[in-house]
Amino acid sequence: MSGVEAGRSRGDRVMAAGKLMLVWVALLWVLEVVDVASGHALDGFGVTPREPSELIDVVPSAFIHFGFAHLLANTLPLLVLGFLAALSGLRRFLLVCALIILVDGLGVWLISPPDTNTAGASGLIFGLFGFLLVTGFLERRPLGILTGIVIAAIWGGSILTGLAPTQSGVSWQGHLLGLLAGVAAAFAFRRRPTAPPELIR
Repeated sequence: MSGVEAGRSRGDRVMAAGKLMLVWVALLWVLEVVDVASGHALDGFGVTPREPSELIDVVPSAFIHFGFAHLLANTLPLLVLGFLAALSGLRRFLLVCALIILVDGLGVWLISPPDTNTAGASGLIFGLFGFLLVTGFLERRPLGILTGIVIAAIWGGSILTGLAPTQSGVSWQGHLLGLLAGVAAAFAFRRRPTAPPELIR
């Protein structure tokens, strides 16, 4: 592959990742507008634990928020972390997101306190953080390692705060499960390091 082709390929990945995350975040805002306009009718798509009928809400709950302040807090980290994760390929990114959302939603259904309703993209955000934090090390990619270090420096404090079980109205269970699911996704979908070419004298 020529340098021009490689540059175009990288540019295509950047454009595809950016477009996907802009559409994803725009969808969340549209859904919240609909939720507010309908008197918060979409809030029922959150997960209430250990009720069999709530299992169908495991996936939709990741796209629903309880107010614009809730959504605003999730918008920037989802946009940035999602974009960085999507740079490695949209197919892998969507598989990673699917695994995180399913594991996180099912875990919330299993272990969250009774009589609670959990929704929001924060479980996915914690998952993407975990995925980006370890995937560079697993795949031995210097740029991936640097990315993990940078996001740890920027969001590490917020992640630790979000895992504290002392915050009222915050699902530390969903955050922890999302983080663990993201680390698991890094292992499940890791790419093996490419062997260096054989040197022949």
